[in-house]
Amino acid sequence: MATNADDLAGGFAPRRFRALDAESAFFARYATGLAIFIFIAFAQFDLRGMAPLSKFGWEIHAHAAVMVAWLGLTVAQPWLAASGNRALHRRLGWISLVVLATLPVVGSLAGTAALRDGIVPPFFTPAYFLALVNVGVVLVAAMVLWAVALRRRSDWHRRLMIGSTALLLEPALGRTLPMPLMGGWGEWVALAIQLGALAFLVGHDRRTLARVHPATLAAMLVIVIDHLLVETLSQFPPMIVLAAGIAGA
Repeated sequence: MATNADDLAGGFAPRRFRALDAESAFFARYATGLAIFIFIAFAQFDLRGMAPLSKFGWEIHAHAAVMVAWLGLTVAQPWLAASGNRALHRRLGWISLVVLATLPVVGSLAGTAALRDGIVPPFFTPAYFLALVNVGVVLVAAMVLWAVALRRRSDWHRRLMIGSTALLLEPALGRTLPMPLMGGWGEWVALAIQLGALAFLVGHDRRTLARVHPATLAAMLVIVIDHLLVETLSQFPPMIVLAAGIAGA
């Protein structure tokens, strides 16, 4: 019996913890890769002079600051979890909720300011742009809150957080894809790339679980819903009138 106990303590338990650490590290690397791509997409757009910073109102600068803070938290939190620093992970989680609460507000204000000041990309109609901004930030916040509600179920929590970051790929792709040359296909190419980004998660699920986790499927479904909602709302007469009014058209 003593030998079995020693085997359990010295063999099975370390392997179990190593597996847990590997799982945590996978999601930390995944979140970091997505966040870096999003940051670089916006940075290169600004560096190429595509964003007239001097014309931006305080709303857009506030939105940029909140988004940079959010991306920083998106990277820091999974690495804290992977390193086993649960206490700091939990404390930073409360700060994350404060930042998250501002995200839909500053996002909506920034979108409204962009329309008002006439700095919307010319390949977007005012209604499409307004829908794009507002639907995106609301769904990101909703998915993160869903993940927080399931924080004790790490399998769901991690996958939903990855899904919320994959949602943020949409505005990043709008700054990296040749949207003016893609006509009406730009949105659907962005959707395909977002789902492709989650294909890594599908592959991970199949390797580790021998099936696709329901949270992974839920994240993919939310991304599809995001695009369908934006497209539908952009054709909704009240949205068209509202956006035209803000733009002064």
